[in-house]
Amino acid sequence: MNSEEDIIEKYVLENILEFGNAKLSAVMGKLMSNHPELRGRAKKLKEIAFDMIEKLNAQPLDETKQLIQRKYPELLSEEKEEVKETKEVDFIRKIINEDMKTGKYNGRVHTRFPPEPNGYLHIGHAVSVNLNYGIAKEYNGKFNLRFDDTNPITEEEEYVKSIIEDVKWLGADWEDRLFFASDYFDRLYEYAVQLIKKGKAYVDDLSVEEIRKLRGTVTELGKESPYRNRSIEENLALFERMKNGEFADGEKVLRAKIDMSHPNLLMRDPVIYRILHRTHHNTGDKWCIYPLYDWAHGLEDSIEGITHSICTLEFEVHRELYDWFLEQLEDEDGNPIFHPQQIEFARLNLSYTVMSKRKLLHLVSEGIVDGWDDPRMPTIAAFRRRGVTPEAIKKFTDGIGVSKRERIVDFSILEHYIREDLEERCPRVMSVIEPLKVIITNYPDDKEEKIEVNNHTRNKDMGKRAITFSKVIYIDNSDFEEKPPEDFYRLAPGRKVKLKYSYTIKCEKVVKDEKTGKIKELHCSYDPDSKTSSTKDDPEVKVSIHWISEKNAIPAEIRLYDRLFLKENPLDVEEGKDFTDYINPDSLKIVKGFVESFLAKAEVGSRYQFERLGYFIIDKDTTKDNLVFNRIITLKDTWSKKLENRK
Repeated sequence: MNSEEDIIEKYVLENILEFGNAKLSAVMGKLMSNHPELRGRAKKLKEIAFDMIEKLNAQPLDETKQLIQRKYPELLSEEKEEVKETKEVDFIRKIINEDMKTGKYNGRVHTRFPPEPNGYLHIGHAVSVNLNYGIAKEYNGKFNLRFDDTNPITEEEEYVKSIIEDVKWLGADWEDRLFFASDYFDRLYEYAVQLIKKGKAYVDDLSVEEIRKLRGTVTELGKESPYRNRSIEENLALFERMKNGEFADGEKVLRAKIDMSHPNLLMRDPVIYRILHRTHHNTGDKWCIYPLYDWAHGLEDSIEGITHSICTLEFEVHRELYDWFLEQLEDEDGNPIFHPQQIEFARLNLSYTVMSKRKLLHLVSEGIVDGWDDPRMPTIAAFRRRGVTPEAIKKFTDGIGVSKRERIVDFSILEHYIREDLEERCPRVMSVIEPLKVIITNYPDDKEEKIEVNNHTRNKDMGKRAITFSKVIYIDNSDFEEKPPEDFYRLAPGRKVKLKYSYTIKCEKVVKDEKTGKIKELHCSYDPDSKTSSTKDDPEVKVSIHWISEKNAIPAEIRLYDRLFLKENPLDVEEGKDFTDYINPDSLKIVKGFVESFLAKAEVGSRYQFERLGYFIIDKDTTKDNLVFNRIITLKDTWSKKLENRK
């Protein structure tokens, strides 16, 4: 190799190490940026890079690393350094480590995941599940799953069931510790009575709007309610009447009596109980007053003995109130109730998607997506249906770590972990998703050949299978150009390509539909001596393409999913627009293709790599008459190229 080829090879290998597969755009971008003196030769260097990428992407990873070790060992040392950095202890574990040293909580670690059952969990919740469960496991502690079901207006049993399924699928084990806030309604009521008896809570007759007006602002002190100084006896009597259903919704509330001039607005006599004559999914019609989240949350943690109450950063301002409630109350023996420690971290913001439950509900209710498990959604149910594994999500959540700083994680990082996971677990199969018929004119009509191929390029334990070669095959329409552009190296009139695992063919004739002018089929010849050859053996052959024999093909519905939004931050809405205006019209394309016939007997949920196309899973919509595949992800990151083409 000359020095230019060495430089290109190094960039290709570096790209493979980082992303699993090298991309031409990334390699050429780095080459031109670091070596501007080579721009005059960009066209030729692009051809060299293309061939090198094709070769090295197809090479087993262990062989690639051997090559790197031999020629560019510094790349491996950089990779090790990156791994070392990711293993640094995060700030939450530093806090826990210090607590373990000092004996706080007697060396116990007890965490929880406390979802509200008012929607489906999304990828942001997976961060919290994996963090809380992971910490409990690391410290030989305990983990609870608890539903904060304090609002009967928005909560449904459907959401409870889906959340249980999702948390279990993610791999978290709560053992026998599945709880509901509603399990503690009696105790929460008793704690509220205790607060009233201490003179630290009162029943208020003001409306929600009146309370909001009197609360003040960050620059204006709040004003006391005219009902703030009711006697303890009157407050106890009114609170009991509230519980007994003697008042209408909104007629009265119970408020904590703290400080209407407090700089933290949440401390200005927050509402802790409201009247709601609604049936609760768990308690039925037993209660018509319900605790608000801020009151219930810390008390639930205390009741369960949670040591570290890990939540997202928006609750940082709530911590003062969380602590205040816990500090006011006593157990039956007059001792202070157990006081967990609240720790906040930045929630996950993922590009090209939305995480708001309200926005997700809008997408579902308006029919923009096909339900909560539509594979384009960021919900756990959607990732599961799309074919993403819990192991990939775990690697992603571990990989991005936790932070105190808000950030947007690029969607491609998640895709990297998905590809890395699927690369190892998915057997390879042949498929064409836009079939173009090819007749091998010099191949015998009645002849069939069985070709033995590996089910995985590196994992020999996955075994082998036989594919069929015959006179009529199908290739993907994208692998043929009647008038090929300069940088197109696949099949074209008079041009040769290698059929993967098989022969070299040459396009001799293009047959078109007489009425539409569309290409109907190709007539090609094959070289009988080329079966064991590679693209290197014939200078006319630049690349190999995938194919499928008519004798070994069955039809399949193939759903090509892509990112749901075109804009990196769909909530950054321009004037006069709505976030749904940034929906990607190509986020789902349904095509009819062919797959290998043995897949007719494969189970729903089975994953495969369609060679050169991507990773796919058999969808639950499959019937005996209609095999349905969802695309999990493409083999390489093609998103930036799609955006460029759209522009």
